[in-house]
This record gives sequence, structure tokens and C-alpha cells, in this order.
Amino acid sequence: MYRYLGELLTRGAGSFLASGCPAADSVLPASASLLRFRGYSQAAEPDDDPNFFSMVEGFFDKGAAIVEDKLVEELRTRESLEQKKKRVRGMLKLIKPCNHVLSVCFPIKRDNGEWEVIEGYRAQHSQHRTPCKGGIRYSTDVSVDEVKALASLMTYKCAVVDVPFGGAKAGVKINPKKYSDNELEKITRRFTIELAKKGFIGPGIDVPAPDMSTGEREMAWIADTFATTMGHYDINAHACVTGKPISQGGIHGRISATGRGVFHGIENFINEAAYMGMVGMIPGFQDKTFVIQGFGNVGLHTMRYLHRFGAKCVGVGELDGNIWNPNGIDPKELEDYKLANGTIVGFPNSTPYEGSILEADCDILVPAAGEKQLTKKNAHKIKAKIVAEGANGPTTPEADRVFLERNIMVIPDMYLNAGGVTVSYFEWLKNLNHVSYGRLTFKYDRDSNYHLLMSVQESLERKFGKHGGSIPIIPTSEFQARISGASEKDIVHSGLAFTMERSARQIMRTAARYDLGLNLRTAAYINAIEKVFTVYNEAGLIFT
Repeated sequence: MYRYLGELLTRGAGSFLASGCPAADSVLPASASLLRFRGYSQAAEPDDDPNFFSMVEGFFDKGAAIVEDKLVEELRTRESLEQKKKRVRGMLKLIKPCNHVLSVCFPIKRDNGEWEVIEGYRAQHSQHRTPCKGGIRYSTDVSVDEVKALASLMTYKCAVVDVPFGGAKAGVKINPKKYSDNELEKITRRFTIELAKKGFIGPGIDVPAPDMSTGEREMAWIADTFATTMGHYDINAHACVTGKPISQGGIHGRISATGRGVFHGIENFINEAAYMGMVGMIPGFQDKTFVIQGFGNVGLHTMRYLHRFGAKCVGVGELDGNIWNPNGIDPKELEDYKLANGTIVGFPNSTPYEGSILEADCDILVPAAGEKQLTKKNAHKIKAKIVAEGANGPTTPEADRVFLERNIMVIPDMYLNAGGVTVSYFEWLKNLNHVSYGRLTFKYDRDSNYHLLMSVQESLERKFGKHGGSIPIIPTSEFQARISGASEKDIVHSGLAFTMERSARQIMRTAARYDLGLNLRTAAYINAIEKVFTVYNEAGLIFT
């Protein structure tokens, strides 16, 4: 069954559809003039290689320019109109910058006896909600600008999906493939100590998570290091990090959470008839093709769930090569091949894809690798009608404008890949509660369901008698699967699906209210800005 938003969105999209490929300014009739009038950034640079943090700030400015009047109007104070405008603009300026950035250098002794200095960063963008939340990545591309940009994205991402965290991000400037497991453990544990010494980690302060080239193993090292040192007297010490193994306080469903969230995000828009009408597609996953750029954790699980619900993967791209099969690629077979060979290149029943996999012919494109992959140089070559941003910041502002002009729907990163932080929130709550989800109610729910079936059977037998024997009550397969109550994984999956659906509805309503058409990114930023602004405004500011 597919959904339709109704007349409000249809009217807003009428002019959008009538001309076929409208200019970006016609999609956002007021935003450009508002940006110029209020002095906000346009988020683009002539060569379309913007500073990543400036790029995020520019997207923020677009949303701020549109929502500013509404924020002023909704202020319930005795201030004059001019004072209200100053208050709103002041708080919007307060939201943008990173509050704290920590840069550390520390030595490690390599296995061969050589010494090396390791460089790392942690940025805390906002403490409007605490703790701060954001992953730790290991990459030679890590920089202060990158962690600041990713930390700010985390603030807005958490706000969009109503997860009560501030944004943060960390990076260690190494290529993990060039270090042994023993050396990686040394680096991870020492980095944890450096963060702890400066108050940049703790269950109520700042809670890291996995990111690029880190996973359960590294999170377990971090939790153990903190719990046995600075957090020794804290009963909640293991809540200092999420994405841990189950044995260390992790939660079922965390590994696949980001990819599953990407799937749910696409699902909410691809089943919406109004939006599919805008891009000229039929609602639903059936007969849809998709391409994945980046076959890591996010790409793998996104591919798995899209495949399971009827879409067909025709191409996958990695740094060392791309593969193509118009008849479809099986995610389990590709996963097994990569585990055995360390690459997707040479995968049976596929051919090498020459050129950029981003420009391949498909319905849905999922960039799940690095930032700034879609630029003005290749945006006009993209054949997909839906760009689903599994990675952080894969689309530059200039590419964003091209996509709007071409009626390509971009489902923004700050909403789409929020599945990871959503389930991290569930894990954090589990650690603070010191009990797994469902444990207290599992048996009660199962017994209640059996009593319900017995009650129905006894009622029927009292009504119709037992002349031919007992009346059997046979539950449906769906009820039989749930009769024993919800497991932790069931609860996590249900909570994630609900979060992504509710947030999608909020984005759709905002897009309709401001007549944004397919500009879902600006709608998401508006939602995030309103929520963060409300927290700052109602809490008040100290010593100003």
C-alpha cells in the first residue's frame, strides 16, 4: 500500500512539475533573496570544492534564512520586534560554530621497535543536549575541518530524529591497514586516555561510536580503558561508548543499524505517491534498480535490505574497482566473496564497470563512501532519480542545485544515515538501565498471549459447545512469531523503523509548509534548527 500526502503538497509541487525541469530558484522562490538580504552564506565556492565545514554551515544558513521569521513570530516574550529579531539571529549564530576542538599527539612504539607520533582530534559541536555523540574514524584524510564538519552534522542529525544528544566527532590520522592489531590496540587505548584527561569522553559528557575503519573491537578497547582508569568508580562507565560487542554491553541490531536506517529512509519516500510523482516513478521497491558506492558496513546492509524488499542491485563500486550485472548482484554472495578475497573485483557473474559507478544507469543511487563525491562536474551525468546519501556530505552545494533543477530527489545524509546514532541511543539507555530490553516483560508477554488464545477458545466452546471436541484456536504465522514477546532485536528494529518514519513525516510536512518541493535537505535543516533553537531559547543562556 502506498501513501499520498494530499492536496497541500500537490499544490506546492504543481508549478514544480508543470515545467518539467525548473530552475533551482523556482523550487525555492524565497530562499535566494532571503540569503542575500540576511547575509547568510550560499554554501558554494566557484571550483565546487568547498571547505567541508563551510559547506555544512552554508546548508545550515539556507534553512536558517527560511525559518527565521517563524522563530521570531513564535517567540513569547515582552520584547519588541527588533529585540526578538536580534535574539533569534544571535541564537542562530550560537548554534553554528563548534564549541570545543581537541587536538592531541602521542607516541607509540611499533612492533619493529620504531617510535611514531600519532595525531588525533575530537570536536564537540554543541552541548545543547548532553552527552555529545559522534563516531571515531581512522583515516589519513582526517583533519580539524573534517571532524568539525562531521560534529556539526551530528548535532543536526540527532535533532532531526529526536535523539537527545549534542554533536561530536573524532578522528585519528592513520591508515589502519598499515598497523598490526597490537599497534591498533595501543593507539586506541592511548587515544581514549588522552580524551579522558581533557574531559572529552564519559557517559554523561561525550560518547563516541564506530565510524570509518573502526568497529566493535575498537569500541570494546575504549570501554575497557575508560572503565579501568578514569571511570573506575563510575557504575555507568561502559556507557562511555556505543557500538560495543554484546558481551561488553552492546545491543542487538547495532552493526546493521545505519544500513537498516538508510533502507527505512528510502522506504518512507519511495512509498509516497506524491514524491514519486515528482520524479516520475511508480511507488514501491518492485522493479527498481540501485547502485551502491562503498561496500563497507553501511553499503552492505543497505544493499541487503533493499534486495530483501524487491529492489535489484546492478552495480557496486569500491576504491579498487567497480562491478556490474544488469541481472542483479546477490548481497550475501558478494559479502562472502569480499571476505574471502579482500576485494569485490573479480566477483563471478559480473563484469568490471569502466568509468564512474556514480554515473551508472539505475533508479536509486546510494553513495556510501566519502564526502564530496557528487559535484557540479558529475551531477549532470547522474542517471538515478533518487540519490540516497548513506555517507556524510557526499553532495556539494553546486551538485545539490543541479539535482533540484533536474528533478532528482536527494534524501539527505542528516536524516538518512541517522539509524546508527538512533540505535546507539538505545544502547546508551540500556547501559544506564543495566538491563537488556525485554528481559523484565518477556515471560509476562508470552503468558498473556497464551491466556488470550485460551480465553478465545473457552468463549467459543461455551457458545457452541464441545460436541465435536475442543474448538482449536490456530494463531496466524505473524502472531505465532510474536507470541513469545519482543526480543531485544525486535524492540530495536521497531524503535528504529518508528523513528525513521516519524522523522520522514516531519520533513515532508516542513517541505509542504515552505513549498520546498524536492528540497528535502533544507526541510531537514529547518526541522533541526527549530528544535535546537527551542532548547537554547527555553533553557536560557548563562553569563550573557
